[in-house]
Amino acid sequence: MTAISVRVDKDLKRRMNRLKHVNWSEVLRQAIIRTLDGKGERNLARAVLLNERNVLVPDEGFESTKVIREWRRSARWKW
Repeated sequence: MTAISVRVDKDLKRRMNRLKHVNWSEVLRQAIIRTLDGKGERNLARAVLLNERNVLVPDEGFESTKVIREWRRSARWKW
């Protein structure tokens, strides 16, 4: 495992020392995990929203197969 350092002011350290039974390393680990997991979920949700916003709805009666066939037909003979 890798070690990191965290700086806290004297008042916070004094308050932490009052709670000797608390494993502060574990508290920090869990807070880091929650923060990272939350960011990932928000990023995923944002990606879904951006994707939904960019979905193009074709006009009524539009047939993509006709456009694709026409493009293929015109591109095929330009060799």
